[in-house]
Amino acid sequence: MADFLSTIQFALTVTGPIIVILILGIFLARIGILTDAFIDSGSKLVFNVLLPSMLFITISKTGFSGVANFKLITVGIVGTLFVYLLLELLANYLVTPAEERGGVVQGGFRSNMGIIGLAYCVNGYGEAGLAAASLYLGIVTILFNVLAVITLNRSLNRHRSMLQSFRDIGTNPLIVGILLALPVAWWEVEIPFVLLRAGDYFAQMTLPFALLVTGASLSLRVLRYETFNAMFASGCKLIFVPVLLTGGGILVGLRGMELGVLFMMTSAPTAAASYVMVRAMGGNPALAANIVVVTTLGSLLFTSIGIASMRGLGLI
Repeated sequence: MADFLSTIQFALTVTGPIIVILILGIFLARIGILTDAFIDSGSKLVFNVLLPSMLFITISKTGFSGVANFKLITVGIVGTLFVYLLLELLANYLVTPAEERGGVVQGGFRSNMGIIGLAYCVNGYGEAGLAAASLYLGIVTILFNVLAVITLNRSLNRHRSMLQSFRDIGTNPLIVGILLALPVAWWEVEIPFVLLRAGDYFAQMTLPFALLVTGASLSLRVLRYETFNAMFASGCKLIFVPVLLTGGGILVGLRGMELGVLFMMTSAPTAAASYVMVRAMGGNPALAANIVVVTTLGSLLFTSIGIASMRGLGLI
């Protein structure tokens, strides 16, 4: 009984604080304290300043050997490619109209690792979890962006240049923050105390603020537009993808924190960036928004169940 309660407590330690902050964000937006202008500015602040600063400081302080887990990263890359190809195949037979296939495929594989995935890892494993997830985040995010452009181009008959996509990736603040930190970590460059302390302040406020803005931006009204396509993509994101990639991690020998980080990053909900990309390329934004909301709410439940199950089996 004591082991069971300990397992449940660990699972709630990971997801419980996130649930509270997301609900608070929804409530504050509902009563008008968090306005649309604040949410827009706050999202830009998180993406352009807070998250890059947090990732830079974390990687710089940890050192290259602490963040470069190549077995974890390899599972993420190979697993994501396999999931993408399988979703493309399934969508070809199950998703209509054809114009929505790219949005469904993207919604099925693209995780919100930068905010909710990192929050899971920090709640579960603290600074060590954040460090282990940082380089994984940077590399797999690049793959997410490339695959998203490919699938949306295919289904929407658009021809967004891959050169433009790589330019966007090269100027992505999260990627830039990670790339700048890697040589600092490799050569163990000592960061001046003042900059380090200022960076720590940014790091400490990043995830709570990002989660608050995420909660405030959720619109539960989109749930009334529930469709098979949204539920199919959400089911893949919440169950199929975490199970498949975590199973792959188990097969190659990942255990403990490394396996926990892999599961938490893959069980994160669909990234809000998927909605932005679908809208920009002329897809169905209501479908994309529905997938984001359903997976954000569902992820909290399924992640809790997954963590409790893996903890009970002694895997993490």
